[in-house]
Amino acid sequence: MTTSQCPVALSGPEFHTDPHSLYSRMRREHGPVVPVELLGGFPAWLIIGYRELHQVTSDPLLFPRDVSLWNQWGRVPDDWPLLPMVGRPQPSIYFTAGQEHRRHLAMVEPALEAVDHFELRRVCEDIADRLIDRFCGRGSADLVAEFAESLPVLALCRVFGLPDTDAADVAATIKALADGGADAHRGHQRFGEHMARLLAAKKARPGGDLASRMLREEGHFTDEEYVNDLMAIMAAGQLPTADWLGSALRLMLTDERFAAALGGGRRSVGDAMNEVLWEEGPTSVLAGRWAARDTRLAERTIRAGDMLLLGLAAANLDPHVRQSLHDNVPAGNNAHFAFSYGEYRCPFPAQQMAEIIARTGIEVLLDRLPDVDLAVPADQLVRRPSAFLRGMTALPVRFTPVRPVGGSL
Repeated sequence: MTTSQCPVALSGPEFHTDPHSLYSRMRREHGPVVPVELLGGFPAWLIIGYRELHQVTSDPLLFPRDVSLWNQWGRVPDDWPLLPMVGRPQPSIYFTAGQEHRRHLAMVEPALEAVDHFELRRVCEDIADRLIDRFCGRGSADLVAEFAESLPVLALCRVFGLPDTDAADVAATIKALADGGADAHRGHQRFGEHMARLLAAKKARPGGDLASRMLREEGHFTDEEYVNDLMAIMAAGQLPTADWLGSALRLMLTDERFAAALGGGRRSVGDAMNEVLWEEGPTSVLAGRWAARDTRLAERTIRAGDMLLLGLAAANLDPHVRQSLHDNVPAGNNAHFAFSYGEYRCPFPAQQMAEIIARTGIEVLLDRLPDVDLAVPADQLVRRPSAFLRGMTALPVRFTPVRPVGGSL
């Protein structure tokens, strides 16, 4: 077997220590469509070419997001740790295709569009202030554990109609299922229990929240469908937004081009957030698509039922669209794949919500702690060990202690 035929293990330290070099080597040795092997020896194709990823995501008939097509189901054990990420056949916006997917989208998207962006920003400002109050008098903090991971889930709990007291466990369950470790299935189960309780509460006493708006939509959805859709929206909104926020803060604290923002500037916040989406988007690999029939893609023979993993981060680094990895991303260039593309992309209202949450958090933090700086050398920052999601395990900082503004969560 030649080098280009040997599958690449979709795991290992390079995915979170030096993914740029890893993707470059993959491209040299395998081209834009890479044979990979998931935990447990399951084969898949990782699409790392920008043009090829555009082709796959633009053709929902040939490459639907229909997990039931997978030709490996006979081998998959019930306790496979990646099952919560890859999914199993179930009625939800994330794991259906075609007309069934559009039926769920027609219920979910209007509910997301009805979120008041001005109110969401006000809520995020309030939550950010209260989180900062917890550590601002110390002069030090871990901005991942104490800020970036907490702000999105607390904001989303307000949007969904969940009590703040559920936020910490919801965030923990999402991280557990996303990291694909030994507690992935337990995390997935607890997450579903949270959403089931939310659904029951809103059926008994509806309000002006996202869950209540979803329940008002016509379409004859079952409780299982509502719970699955609530889980999909919350999971897609929490950890990727937390990682986007944390990675943008890391960039602003380690790259001199963004130093002006630490003095209260505003333009650099948006620039940093957009650069993160190009260089190290929160979702590195997305599962996925499944071939509806035998086909060819970039000289590879794809068999019916083969899994195709969307290499969103790698495609953004494709030399065909990026002449040099050292070139700055032009301001306003949003042609990245950070939110995927095509019929199954992240709904635009959800993208707007994520941007509001992350940007508001950064702006409030820089206003409150204008001299914040890293407490460790930049090369000591550690990424979470996941090939699918790209975020940091910690972001320790120091700053001049300040007084709390008051209030509590």
